[in-house]
Amino acid sequence: MSGHERPRLKAVTLGCSKNRVDTEHILAQLGDKYEIVPEQDEDTSVDILLLNTCAFIGDAKEESVNAILSAVALKGEGRIGKVFVFGCLPERYSSEMPELIPEVDAWFGARDFAPLVRALGAEPAPKKENVRRYLTTPGHYAFLKISEGCDRRCSYCAIPAIRGRHRSVPMEELVEEARLLAMKGVRELIVIAQDTTYYGLDLYRRRALAELLEKLSEIDGIEWIRIHYSYPDDFPEDVLDQMAHNPKVCRYMDIPLQHISDKVLGNMRRHVDGAWTRRLIKTMRERVPGVVLRTTMIVGHPGEGEEEFKELLDFVEEARFERLGAFRYSEEEGTYGAEHFRDEVSEEVKQDRWDRLMEAQSEISLEFNRSRIGSEVKVIIDDFSDGVFVCRSEFESPEVDGEILVKYDPSAMDGVEPYSMIGEFIMVRITGADEYDLIAEPADMDVCD
Repeated sequence: MSGHERPRLKAVTLGCSKNRVDTEHILAQLGDKYEIVPEQDEDTSVDILLLNTCAFIGDAKEESVNAILSAVALKGEGRIGKVFVFGCLPERYSSEMPELIPEVDAWFGARDFAPLVRALGAEPAPKKENVRRYLTTPGHYAFLKISEGCDRRCSYCAIPAIRGRHRSVPMEELVEEARLLAMKGVRELIVIAQDTTYYGLDLYRRRALAELLEKLSEIDGIEWIRIHYSYPDDFPEDVLDQMAHNPKVCRYMDIPLQHISDKVLGNMRRHVDGAWTRRLIKTMRERVPGVVLRTTMIVGHPGEGEEEFKELLDFVEEARFERLGAFRYSEEEGTYGAEHFRDEVSEEVKQDRWDRLMEAQSEISLEFNRSRIGSEVKVIIDDFSDGVFVCRSEFESPEVDGEILVKYDPSAMDGVEPYSMIGEFIMVRITGADEYDLIAEPADMDVCD
């Protein structure tokens, strides 16, 4: 179709960063069979479009279906040769999707990508050797998926039905994968899984996240290690020791709590109560001074009346999470919640509660950001655009948190080309703040070790 020496292929990833890792492992197995077109390139015709989908909640399913419909429309216009769809949506709706959108050339699930790799004309790598990645993130950071699946059965979540039981990746494979990423220039690892704190229980009969963090920190070139998606139940406190004393482990924890009301947490099947949650947050702040906590909450879950929501709102005001996101409850077929509860909270009430929660958090986030004015922090430069360096400190995770914006000062750069600074660490002084982003000036433009 393209007339190029090699067929052109573009992969589009929807949903979470765990999906992105899947896409990168698949692309790495294709060798030089294809010319890979960047995901953000919207104006280029391609021979094959790979679409990695999400089906976690209603909004994600809608986004995936709309993306598929757009792709087959472009196929009808002759701008795409074939459309291959894989991931969570076809895994969850394997019988329905081919009938609903027959224009898609092939559908593949989310648990075994070997059929997709073969359909693309390549030989799948043996599982233990599949540690190579074709990075689709900026070259200086990458996500490291340490396990797949989940043994939890939270009432609202369809992930166990889509991804199956929890399966840890052996530590030696993760270390090798991280080592190869470091050789590519990756300096920051974002450790991810459906539940990172569960890591190792199936392979080693113990929670081994802290041990993994220590081994990853020994890799030359890796400077920051960040933890996402930690479950509060039986949280392994040796991870806090790593965060407090290992200079490569960021003082940043993503720990989705979902609620504080005992009644709602019980209905959610979270295996913790409000008292446990408060103790854990207190422990984290005491053992890791200056830690930044990111969490998510769900509003409108069955059992949440106005009293339970007010308890949640009061808790957020009390805990002062530096980062907080929220979802409106979405009843998902096949989940415990859909089978045992009525989705009795109206969409209007869910939206109102979401608005009130996020308004409260907005003030907390602004207060936190303003408290940082005058401080000097080490940042990594993610991008350079319109005369401004786009940066992050250890307290901001890529793609989900705000940014630190530093105006380019040629006199301080001593002739250094600004784009060459992307991926480097520098020191900056915070001079301004809003709810999301910070403004800073260079404190020292010398590259940090």
